Amino acid sequence: MLRIQIAQINPTVGDLVGNVRLMTDAARAARTQDAQMVVFPELALTGYYPGDLLDDPSFLRRVDEAFGELLLASRQISSVHWVIGMPVAKAGPGKPLHNALRVVCGGEVLLEYAKQLLPTYNVFDERRHFEPGPDTARVLPVAGARVGFLICEDGWAGEGTEYALNPFDRLRDAAPDLVVSIHASPSNVGKREQRHHVFAAAALRTRLPILYVNQVGGHDQLVYDGGSFAVEADGRVVWEAARFSTHLEAIDFETGRFLRRGDLPSPVPVEGLPTLAFYREQIVLGIRDYARRCGFEKAAVGCSGGIDSALTLALAAEALGPQNVLAITMPSRFSSPGSVSDSQQLCRNLGIELLEHPIGAIVSSFESAYAQSSGAALQGIALENLQARVRGTVLMEISNSLGHLVLTTGNKSEISVGYCTLYGDTNGGLGPLGDLYKVEVFALARHLNEAAGRDLIPAAIIDKPPSAELAPNQQDTDSLPPYELLDQVLKLHIEGSRLADWEAETARRCVDGLLSTPEGAALVQRIHRMVARNEYKRRQSPPIIRVRCRAFGSGRQLPIAAVYP
Repeated sequence: MLRIQIAQINPTVGDLVGNVRLMTDAARAARTQDAQMVVFPELALTGYYPGDLLDDPSFLRRVDEAFGELLLASRQISSVHWVIGMPVAKAGPGKPLHNALRVVCGGEVLLEYAKQLLPTYNVFDERRHFEPGPDTARVLPVAGARVGFLICEDGWAGEGTEYALNPFDRLRDAAPDLVVSIHASPSNVGKREQRHHVFAAAALRTRLPILYVNQVGGHDQLVYDGGSFAVEADGRVVWEAARFSTHLEAIDFETGRFLRRGDLPSPVPVEGLPTLAFYREQIVLGIRDYARRCGFEKAAVGCSGGIDSALTLALAAEALGPQNVLAITMPSRFSSPGSVSDSQQLCRNLGIELLEHPIGAIVSSFESAYAQSSGAALQGIALENLQARVRGTVLMEISNSLGHLVLTTGNKSEISVGYCTLYGDTNGGLGPLGDLYKVEVFALARHLNEAAGRDLIPAAIIDKPPSAELAPNQQDTDSLPPYELLDQVLKLHIEGSRLADWEAETARRCVDGLLSTPEGAALVQRIHRMVARNEYKRRQSPPIIRVRCRAFGSGRQLPIAAVYP
């Protein structure tokens, strides 16, 4: 019998000392469980993804030193085979590194395998730093079982993919008893089910049981949800680790079957978290880890009394604790009475502190200075943007004074069409809602209230028409189509074929209806132009937390200076 410790850990990119500590602790736990193997995620030693740190010779020297520490630890924990994901130097032409795994035991490297399929799409760019590994299978006998190894994308090849090579087929020909596949698979809505489908199909096709080990944690805009799992040779997913948290657990493999504490495990449910619950978990972990890794304990959020800032505050309070979140309301002469009163009720509900910092006098001083220098009154969009920029300056003033991380509150609908002010409400270090369409923002707010059994976010905030409150009686619909329509056009335009079938069908039906009339076709074209000409704003905005299949940022790379149809 082979007992395997799954080490679903949360490594930090570049923190080699901390990552070595995590891995060593997991190996010690494996020894206490009498496990013969401990399996870590892809590039666990460096954290995924190190990016151009891999071009820094001093970083690579530190990687070698950290691996030396792991070898030393493996001598002390000599009964355990360590499966370690890490960059490895290679000789010959091409890139100087492989994305590899090494199996070590008793201070010796017993096996090395280099990833063959390097993703260069969406949020991935591994060919920038790595050379594909050779077309070969690697198998190692451990505790009477022949264990074969793959790394992440190697297991995603097959019908309908762009790869001519399928490492799974070569591994099948080597006749292992079990496949161990290590991953750093970022999460988005529907990704868990996609993983299960792909690897269950691979197990069934090759008649090989598979152990899939993923990392967990937030890294910049990407969140890794963990959810490691085991698939039997008949394609049944029979074990799954926790999602959105670290998970150490030993499972057994005997006579071609996975066992949990000596018993056959129960099949894993097909459906994972409902969409809104998934959004909540993903964003909360993304905020928590981004703040922690960047050295922030507290966050500040501009509180307008609107739905976006309310949801941002609620999620931040869950991620960091309400005592570590500061709300700032910044009323102007255009603010409605509810801007302050609704903010006060929200902060009472959430248990967070609220500061009031009026901006009327500051804006008036700018208006006076402008009139004196130009001989004209400041008005229209210039006056609206001035207010947003004053508020952004106030937030950065508080950040610099108190050391808080400023969270921006823009949603995907507004970011898409540029309904935001550069150097104003785009100020901050992280955008938690930047991959949620406006309709989803409302839905998630209601979900938080339902889950809490009370109104965390006051009904008055959810029910009020959206408004930037930068001009008299202003509403978002003065400048934009209704969000129920806008969001469907944006989904099809930005995410297209990556949408789930049901979502694509709904969006396509809406857009087809618009295109059937000249006025509707003109509106679709206008929305597309707004998306294109506001790329410059998105390029200068903070990273957002990715929750959907295609998010702004590294997964959507378009030029600023270009001619768009």
